[in-house]
Amino acid sequence: MEGQDNNYRVSPEGYYGTFGGAYVPEILHRCVEELRESYLRVIESEAFMQEFSTLLRDYAGRPSPLYHAARMSERYGCRLYLKREDLNHTGSHKINNALGQVLLARHMGRRRVIAETGAGQHGVAVATVCALMGMECMIYMGRTDTERQRANVEKIRMLGGEVTPVESGNMTLKDATNEAIRDWCRHPSDTYYVIGSTVGPHPYPDLVARLQSVIGREISWQLQEHEGRDRPDCLMACVGGGSNAAGTIYPFVDDERVRIVLAEAAGCGVESGRSAATLHLGLPGIIHGARTLVMQDNDGQIEEPYSISAGLDYPGIGPMHANLFARGRAEVVAVTDREAVEAAYELTRLEGIIPALESAHALGALGRLRFGPDELVVLTVSGRGDKDMETYLSAKP
Repeated sequence: MEGQDNNYRVSPEGYYGTFGGAYVPEILHRCVEELRESYLRVIESEAFMQEFSTLLRDYAGRPSPLYHAARMSERYGCRLYLKREDLNHTGSHKINNALGQVLLARHMGRRRVIAETGAGQHGVAVATVCALMGMECMIYMGRTDTERQRANVEKIRMLGGEVTPVESGNMTLKDATNEAIRDWCRHPSDTYYVIGSTVGPHPYPDLVARLQSVIGREISWQLQEHEGRDRPDCLMACVGGGSNAAGTIYPFVDDERVRIVLAEAAGCGVESGRSAATLHLGLPGIIHGARTLVMQDNDGQIEEPYSISAGLDYPGIGPMHANLFARGRAEVVAVTDREAVEAAYELTRLEGIIPALESAHALGALGRLRFGPDELVVLTVSGRGDKDMETYLSAKP
């Protein structure tokens, strides 16, 4: 891409500006170092790239379509395209990362895979790939999320994965991640931890962003086919930990001509005390092995987040996104539960697409922005809404 190189990607030491790093207990130091020393050599090798690309095409169903949403375009006064990650195998962008990391685990000689999950899509994706590759699979999921995402729990079990409900904290994504890390500490030699988002100690944020960057690369050549140019004017995605957003923006992040808009979960309102708007509310701190923005009190204790969306219910943010926000490269819109649900119903009724609640937050940001009629806007629909139907019905506007 053209444009000035502003070095928004990770440094050799694992930092995005002042954010990132690897803050892990001694027992995991060797595991993280081995991964850091191995990941680029493996994922950039011809053998890995060939197998990964083949699986993305023949198993996951890539490329995912880039769809011109004509009625939504008229509604918001721009040329709006939707990147349809909801049409991937397992129903979201999570399959991209799961395929890549389980392949990496196999290259590193690991046979047991663990993962955390919130909305359940990462858990389903990891269990799917473990079934494909004959790997042992353990998924940690907060008790609250096992109840509101019951269908995904049963999918994981049907695929041969084991689900461990987590009872600590508010029993959501943060707590599932805590428990997965504890498992990793108990089994450092034979276990690979597949982190589902651009969070955690280096190299995970960079690894996940690279594996998900297939989204942005496809956007580039698909726009060339549709519009005769290889970049949008604006990219939009939801952020919890930030993996679909990272994949969407990765090829464009140093091109200042491309506007980046991230939508986070305001819950009941940013100042309501029931929110997951980390970029608005967070302060620098360490969570799950990385320095980033964290929702915390005056004593540095993590505050419990809240969102109607299980996948955005996280008190931190990926260090890549924290840096983009801190440096003014990304605009951030905090979208409430109500706005997200209304946006989901609007897309459903205008375009016949039922989005996941996570993606609905990105859709909910459209009304806060102003576009010109010729502006090319690409919004990533990171997952489909099947898993959220009970919530949509109970929260119907």
